[in-house]
Amino acid sequence: MDSALIPEGAERCSFPKFMIGISIVGAVLLWGVYAMFLCWFKGLNQTNMNDYYGFALWIWADLAVIAVGGGAFFTGLLKYIFKVDDLKNIINFAVIIGFICYSSALLILAIDIGQPLRGWFIFWHANVHSMLTEVAFCLSCYFAVLTIELIPNILENRQANKVPFFHHLAHNMHGVMAIFAATGAFLSFFHQGSLGGVAGVMYGRPFAVREGLLIWPWTFFLFTWSAAAFGPCFTLLVTKITEAITGKRLVSDKTVHLLAKISGWMITTYIIAKIIDTIYWATVTAPSLGFKISHFYTNNSFYGYWILVLEIIVCGVIPGILLLNKSTRENPTLRLIAILLGVIGVCLNRWVMVLQIMAVPVMSFDTWALYFPSWQEVATTVLPVAYGIIFIAVAYRYLPVFPQERELNQSKVEQ
Repeated sequence: MDSALIPEGAERCSFPKFMIGISIVGAVLLWGVYAMFLCWFKGLNQTNMNDYYGFALWIWADLAVIAVGGGAFFTGLLKYIFKVDDLKNIINFAVIIGFICYSSALLILAIDIGQPLRGWFIFWHANVHSMLTEVAFCLSCYFAVLTIELIPNILENRQANKVPFFHHLAHNMHGVMAIFAATGAFLSFFHQGSLGGVAGVMYGRPFAVREGLLIWPWTFFLFTWSAAAFGPCFTLLVTKITEAITGKRLVSDKTVHLLAKISGWMITTYIIAKIIDTIYWATVTAPSLGFKISHFYTNNSFYGYWILVLEIIVCGVIPGILLLNKSTRENPTLRLIAILLGVIGVCLNRWVMVLQIMAVPVMSFDTWALYFPSWQEVATTVLPVAYGIIFIAVAYRYLPVFPQERELNQSKVEQ
């Protein structure tokens, strides 16, 4: 039925089978949309947020998708600015993943503000003293950059590319893509950093507060560093999942090994910086504010030392070592374990910097404020996941996302 839209020479499942899959995921998406409208029409009383948790599950999801979406700006920087040409085989998919992540982040913010019709206040009545204003501006601008980067791939659809104007526009946009890649890297550096900077300057929250360089706390740099380190892991993970679902090889081993190696170096250097930051905070910063490290990891039923070990050692040191070592990096199983641990690690870091911060008591009469999200929060957090699956499915079916697909599956087609 839609064969004329499918890239030439590509094998895809039948249209009815495709629509069945879309319908199943679409039902989950509609569940999330229903919860979203409940939050908009009935208010934030649909959530379990309170005076302790003004930031909760949504903001964790927002920071997490922005972090894993960092693969787009970092891969684009490597491909177009540092001329790592082998990454041309995965850059289209990295941009699609980044587009999904950043549009999801904006959607989450639209739900979180409660009154989306007043979202324009952020720009028209900007609080120039707030790091979150800078985040909102850079996030919106980088989403615009990702949209521009995505347009050439859309115009290369089999039918759209037959229109001379679209064909030449796509070609010319590819020629100037380095400008947008550089712009995107610049914008991402600041909004990723400012998300970390918000935590670092929360002087009333000793678990979060950090010293730093001039006006920038160390968390400003660590957030940007972690997004560049673990973002490619998410790109590789989604690529692997897509290959498993489609039953095809989509990216060559050479490209995968290269991106995994780069990610391994970034993870290793990041985790060294993270360990130094954590030790300094535990031995100097927190004691100077009257707290011992045990205060942040005891006397509660959830946040123990295990979460610190899981984030830094299990999901930081281990994936870094696995991806740095050639033999383990080129082992498909160990590489998959490493990139999965890396994605969990950066998401856990954002969880800690959003939710554990709020849970830790800061007054002598306070107790730990543990929190569990409402079903509306869960549904609206799952909503971007369902949207992302549908977007990837449609893009894979109708766009030439993977330049190597025909070459890597040629023997299978001939058989």
